Amino acid sequence: MKNVFTTKRLCRAGIIAALYVVLTYAFAPFAFGPLQIRPAEALCILPLFFFEAVPALWIGCMLSNLSSPFLVYDVLIGSLATLLAAFCTYLIGRFFKKDFPRLALGGIFPVVFNALIIPFIIVVLCGDLGGKSSMLSAYGFYATCFLLTQSVWVYGLGAPFYFLFQSRIRRTTK
Repeated sequence: MKNVFTTKRLCRAGIIAALYVVLTYAFAPFAFGPLQIRPAEALCILPLFFFEAVPALWIGCMLSNLSSPFLVYDVLIGSLATLLAAFCTYLIGRFFKKDFPRLALGGIFPVVFNALIIPFIIVVLCGDLGGKSSMLSAYGFYATCFLLTQSVWVYGLGAPFYFLFQSRIRRTTK
């Protein structure tokens, strides 16, 4: 049976988690809120390549969310959204081998899960209506903002990262 807990995989997971935390904290004043500047989300494409990226992103997100204004909910529920998105992205990577569908479909999960779950934390659990007249309009506002910002980071920054990473993997396997 193949050992899943190799030193290389544990090191890779540690590096991914640390990168997520560092990239989030580097933009800490802007990493939380409706328009998140969180380049760490570009790392959400890594489960397309490595299973160890799934728990690494979850741990990195949990540690990053320790400075969230929605602390308890964001650490627990927000991190679970990342875990679920990373696992679904990993499954896409297992079933699709061509680059375009793999990236396009794999990136959907971090974008959509965060756009649906994080506004729930902000609006419903924390009661931040953002000056909006109703919970539904506030949720819609935050969901739209998250959909846009997540798309920028996952596809705008993650796609070039994906192709750079893919070319490096192809070179090392030849």
